[in-house]
Amino acid sequence: MTTKKSDDQDRVVIKKYANRRLYNTATSSYVTLDHLSQMVKDNTDFVVYDAKTGEDITRPVLTQIIVEEENKGQNLLPISFLRQLIGFYGDSLQGLVPSYLEQAMRSFAHNQEQMREYMQGTMQGIFPFGQFEEMNKQNMALFEQTMKMFSPFLQEEADKANASAEAAKNGKPEKNDASLDDLKSQLEAMQAQLNSLVNNKASK
Repeated sequence: MTTKKSDDQDRVVIKKYANRRLYNTATSSYVTLDHLSQMVKDNTDFVVYDAKTGEDITRPVLTQIIVEEENKGQNLLPISFLRQLIGFYGDSLQGLVPSYLEQAMRSFAHNQEQMREYMQGTMQGIFPFGQFEEMNKQNMALFEQTMKMFSPFLQEEADKANASAEAAKNGKPEKNDASLDDLKSQLEAMQAQLNSLVNNKASK
């Protein structure tokens, strides 16, 4: 069980009671998930504790906010992505997923202002898809580098793949490990989804 930490003075503390009500200790008022959602968008750091047990329940509360937004029609998570994500639970590569997704979102957030300018800008009514696509490629390259950085295992798998390719050239084919291919397929699937988004906007 995760309980209150000493650095909580730098964060807004939210308490959740048994009746599911959320209490903002900074403003001494009850708040809703919508309020917490806005706090996230305003970059207000907060932590949510179970008022009875003191357990840190920030993660499930944030997950609940995502579910609520999805139910409102704010669909950011493609079904294929959700299926892939669920498939990683219990998988041997499960431990790599949080670091990968965190770095991926950091990279996306880093470029969001430039991407927003591209999407909102006008150039005789033509959307600069080429620059947007190039940025996607750069992000994908960064994601692959991040995976290698966070997981020596992946670097080892890449070395195996290179050794296998070299053996094949010498007429001694080796059995490839499927895990690296699966990860590459995931990256390609994400790229395909981004390309699909761009193409859909171009057709409108």
